[in-house]
Amino acid sequence: MKDLLNLEYNKFRLDNGLEVVLYKSTNLPIAAVNIWYKTGSANEKKGKTGFAHLFEHMMFQGSKNVPKEMHFRYIQEAGGTLNGSTSLDRTNYYETVPSNYLEMALWLESDRMGFLLPALTQEKLDNQKDVVMNERRQRYENQPYGLAWEKLFANLYPENHPYHWPTIGWMDDIEKFELKDVSDFFKTYYAPNNASLVIGGDFATDKAIELVNNYFGGIPGNIDIPPVEQSKPALAKPKKIIVPDNIQLPRIYFAWHSDEIFGPDDAKLDILSEILTSSKNSRLHKTLVFDKQIAQDVTSFQYSGKLSGSFIISATAKPGYNLDEIKKNIFETIDNIAQNGITPIELQRARNGVKSTFVYSLQNLDKLVNQINYYNTYLGNPNYFKEDLLRYESVTTDDIKQVVNTYLKNNFIELHFIPKR
Repeated sequence: MKDLLNLEYNKFRLDNGLEVVLYKSTNLPIAAVNIWYKTGSANEKKGKTGFAHLFEHMMFQGSKNVPKEMHFRYIQEAGGTLNGSTSLDRTNYYETVPSNYLEMALWLESDRMGFLLPALTQEKLDNQKDVVMNERRQRYENQPYGLAWEKLFANLYPENHPYHWPTIGWMDDIEKFELKDVSDFFKTYYAPNNASLVIGGDFATDKAIELVNNYFGGIPGNIDIPPVEQSKPALAKPKKIIVPDNIQLPRIYFAWHSDEIFGPDDAKLDILSEILTSSKNSRLHKTLVFDKQIAQDVTSFQYSGKLSGSFIISATAKPGYNLDEIKKNIFETIDNIAQNGITPIELQRARNGVKSTFVYSLQNLDKLVNQINYYNTYLGNPNYFKEDLLRYESVTTDDIKQVVNTYLKNNFIELHFIPKR
C-alpha cells in the first residue's frame, strides 16, 4: 500500500513536446504502453462533431508502415491486448504485451502518431463512417435508454458549449464527414506536444528511453493547437424532458451542474454519490429499493470534466409505480441532507468504499499505468495517488451538507423515459 501511493518513476519530455513517464515493475514479464491525446469531443465544434471518436476507429486502420488491421493482429499474435477510448477531454490508446514486444508496441504507436495521414483514404473513411453510424444506431438509438446521456448533456449545456454534443457525434454530422476535415483534425490534435506517453512494467529504463527517442523523437509537434475555453454554464430554470422509448419500465434522470475535475468540491461530490447509492445501506437505495420497493434500481455519480462537472441521479421504476413518486422521495432525501447533513458512520463507510475500490483497481498493471497517465495529463504529476486519496480522507460531514446546498439546490434537468404506447 505504501509503495502504491509513492511510485518511483522517470519523467522526461522530448524536444517535440511529447511527455514520457516510465514506471518499472518486475512483478510480471509484461509491459504496458498507454498514450493519452489531450483531445476529445470538446475540441470539436457545432456542425462538425464526432471527429475525436472517429479516430478511435481510424487509428486501427493502418498507417504508412502498418497495413490495415495489422495493428490488432501484431499485438494479438504476440499474446497482447489493446484498445482505445474517447471522452469529452481526451482520447487514449493502450497495449499490454510480453516485455520482449515492447519495441513493437512503441513502433506501432509512433507510426500512427507520425504517419497515419499517408494511409488515410476516402475508402477507409467511408468504411469507418458506416461503422460509426451503425455503432450509434446500436448503442444509442436502438438501445433501451440509449439516448439518455446525450439528452441530458444537450439540455444541461447550451448549444455553443463543448459538452453539448455526444462524444460519438450527431448522426447528421457523421454522415457529412469529409476527408479534408478529418485530416485537418488529425494534423491539429494528434501531435506529440498534445500527448502523454506512459510505459509501465518490466523493461530496462535506458533501453526504453532509447526506444522512445528513436520512434517518437522525429515526429514534429504543432504549436497551433487551439485552446478550449468556456465560461461556467448555468441553467436559467429547471427543464423537464419526456422521451417515449421502446422500454418496459420507466426511468427518471436528474442532472445538475457541478464542480470540474480535481476542483475543490469534486471529491466531496464523489463521496455524496457513495452515500446516496453505492450500497444497500446508502440513502436512496435503502429508501427506494429496499424500504418502499418502488424502484428497481437507483444510481448516482459525479462526472468530472475539464471545463465543468455534472452530478447525475437516475432510478428505474418498479411495475405499478410512477416516476413522480420516485422523484418525491429523491428530493426528500436531498432536502434532508441539505438541512440535517449526514452521520459520521455514513461518511466513514463512503470513504472506505472509495479507498477500497481505488486501491483494488490498481492491482492491475493496465489500470495502474492508465491512472498514472490520468494524473499526468490533468495535473502534470504522475504520482498523485497519495494526494488523491487525501482528497477523500479530508471530506467532512459539513462538506457533504455544503455540496448538496451548493449544487443540488440549483436548477436541474429532469429526464423521463417512458414506454411507447
